[in-house]
Amino acid sequence: MTSPDALAALHPRLPSPVQEAHDERFARRGVRLLLKRDDLIHPDLIGNKWRKLAPNLTAAHGRTLLTFGGAYSNHLRATAAAGRLLGVGTVGVVRGQELADRPLNPSLARCVADGMRLHFVDRSTYRRKTDPDSLAALLRTIGAEDAYVVPEGGSNSPAVRGCRALGEELRGQADVVAIACGTGGTLAGLAAGLGPGQRALGIPVLRGGFLTADIRHLQEAAFGGPRGDWHLDDRFHFGGYARTTPELDSFATDFEDRHGLPVERLYVAKMLYGLMALAEEGAFARGSTVAAVVTGRPFP
Repeated sequence: MTSPDALAALHPRLPSPVQEAHDERFARRGVRLLLKRDDLIHPDLIGNKWRKLAPNLTAAHGRTLLTFGGAYSNHLRATAAAGRLLGVGTVGVVRGQELADRPLNPSLARCVADGMRLHFVDRSTYRRKTDPDSLAALLRTIGAEDAYVVPEGGSNSPAVRGCRALGEELRGQADVVAIACGTGGTLAGLAAGLGPGQRALGIPVLRGGFLTADIRHLQEAAFGGPRGDWHLDDRFHFGGYARTTPELDSFATDFEDRHGLPVERLYVAKMLYGLMALAEEGAFARGSTVAAVVTGRPFP
């Protein structure tokens, strides 16, 4: 059984530290920038992955964890690492049947090295993974009918409630708290934990503009209704998930040089770039403080 004591034995660094980043691009607009270093919570279960997985590991009561992701999923890697650290079986359902006959990329190879059993499915089957009948058939095919199922990205009610602590840790420290969004679970919990007068800003890293409804649904399921003041800015996805541009890479490299922070490109860089652009637009009032949640670090 995965108990809270077993998780505590992994020695997570909570609350994660908050560091001030002195950056003239924000300072000249009268904005103070803080970095909420969730990437320092744990060397293997970094950032929001700890906050989302810990409550699910407790709820699983030692059962095998089955979850979903693409070929470069941070969530799959974190789930596999959790299984290794806690002695829990893990299964990863990977989008893309064509990948089954190819050499594993470094991300999936890490999952296998950590003991995760991979099962590749075609994209049509993957799209139907939340349909109860389709999921039941998939679990039978894999031989994992008794597994504890965690959704793609780890965003479910236990995870959202776990992420509420992130907002609570930042109460009174910033006017705006920004975070990169994949499935929206971390933002849903973060907004619920912030105090009066604080607002959460989500920077989606996928195209499509679908997250608003998803976050509302997650808050409804986790808390019974909407919580906190939050909004999304969809302009900084740089083409969609797992996509970058030379401009984004140049910005991330410059930020690393300025602040000594390893900048993960698919999530964190897009969020930081969005904050810089918003500051230049005058979106933050002079005298305000913005906290940027660093949810991960570069891999490998």
